[in-house]
Amino acid sequence: MAEETKSLLYKVKPISDRLPAVKRPEGHVHFRTKMLWVLVVLVVYYVMTNIYVFGLDQEKSLDLFAQYRTIMAGASGSLMQLGIGPIVTASIIMQLFVGAKIIKLDLTNKEDKGCYQSVLKLLVIVMIIFEAVPQVFGYLVPSASFTNAVGMDMARVLIVLQIALGSYIVFLMDEVISKWGIGSGISLFIAAGVAEALFTGTLNWNPVNMGAAMSISNPPAGTIPKIIYILTNCSPAELSNYGYEYIFLGQPNPLIALIGTVVIFLVVAYLESARIELPLSHGNARGARGRYPIKLIYASNIPVILMSALLANISMFALLFYSNDLLSGIPLLGHNRYIGYFVDGSTQAAGGLAWYLSAPSGITSWLTPILNPAVEGNIHSPLMNLMHVVIYVSVMILGSVLFAKFWVETTNMGPKAVANQIQKSGMQIPGFRRDPRVLERVLERYIPTVTVLSGAIVGALAAFADLIGTTGNASGTGVLLTVGILIHFYEAMGREQMMEMNPVLRGFFGGE
Repeated sequence: MAEETKSLLYKVKPISDRLPAVKRPEGHVHFRTKMLWVLVVLVVYYVMTNIYVFGLDQEKSLDLFAQYRTIMAGASGSLMQLGIGPIVTASIIMQLFVGAKIIKLDLTNKEDKGCYQSVLKLLVIVMIIFEAVPQVFGYLVPSASFTNAVGMDMARVLIVLQIALGSYIVFLMDEVISKWGIGSGISLFIAAGVAEALFTGTLNWNPVNMGAAMSISNPPAGTIPKIIYILTNCSPAELSNYGYEYIFLGQPNPLIALIGTVVIFLVVAYLESARIELPLSHGNARGARGRYPIKLIYASNIPVILMSALLANISMFALLFYSNDLLSGIPLLGHNRYIGYFVDGSTQAAGGLAWYLSAPSGITSWLTPILNPAVEGNIHSPLMNLMHVVIYVSVMILGSVLFAKFWVETTNMGPKAVANQIQKSGMQIPGFRRDPRVLERVLERYIPTVTVLSGAIVGALAAFADLIGTTGNASGTGVLLTVGILIHFYEAMGREQMMEMNPVLRGFFGGE
């Protein structure tokens, strides 16, 4: 590549190359070693979610990402405060710039892809600071003893450093998984957080209010213990009056949410198995045949992760512009109710654009207010609640389609990259000339269409799951992602075992 045609990012690359990074293995990593790294990283992740930031007042601090917590794979007040947010946000920015040709990089070129990944590390650090500083100086409150010891400004700086360190460790753990393990670290962290939320939401036997005695109005928080408690402690008349309503719709963790969770699991598992299989034959080995699967969910769950991270950032900045002492004074943006307004110290928008883009939290948050506008806590008309649902679903679908197209092009899953991959493996489509251009034309009949369908389907499923609700406040998007992640992880394990048994397959699957 000529020097004058190189992207300007090559001037930044020497700086980003000096950042701490995980070295790529020089040869093939055995399957057992990869699984060991996955388990080690998972243990470290759970440990970090339970190491709380030193000097932080947990009771007075607000969690800006409360409604997106499971999707962000973090834990409020811990070293995982930001979760995967900075990594995903940096990826969104890089993908948008590359997709719009603002950054001129050809990700099918090994040198350009190396530059992309190197600069991404630097952008992740920028996003860590960009997301940590507003939270610490706005809503994460240092404890009185900590501020008395080091002063308010130093206390905030130290809290920012702790959060930044935890976030960069998360980034390094993601690199460990992608280079030494199986699958994606980001996906693995999401699945781990959602699995924990689903488990506790289903089986938690502690009362909703830990400070009060257990009763019908204060039943166990978990779905199954709550059902058992209400059925065994209510008379038939009480069950008819309010017992069944508590079971099916009573927050938290109503039965309808558990049913919705199971339905989403089954639907996603079914859709993941739908695929088009192109027949392949080996050009030099007569009789050697295979198939190249093009899944209906071709872009995987990544578009929904990116879309959820984008909405989470919109919600965060809407809150900052509305209530932060400094940002609320900015003309037009500051304290603008049209952007979003918040009440009673809540981190969830009560109105404005941020509310229309926020995920509904189950049937009781939107259907009940539409059917009964006088329900307690509702401040919107039935039309506004209906518009909230329509706008949220539309944005999720269209945004997921957009990110699906960007993701496929930036991860060598487009027709041209797949055609070259098949060509290099020595395979070809029977009846067609062995030429990557011919393969590309055949793949162009399927991949672009399936990419759009993939984004629309995962976006619609995520929105539908949020509308129905899920147990453990895992969010519909979180459950959708977890099912897809587990299926892809299982398939990746199968590919790794196949490559372990047959080294020839490593070239086709992109292994070393």
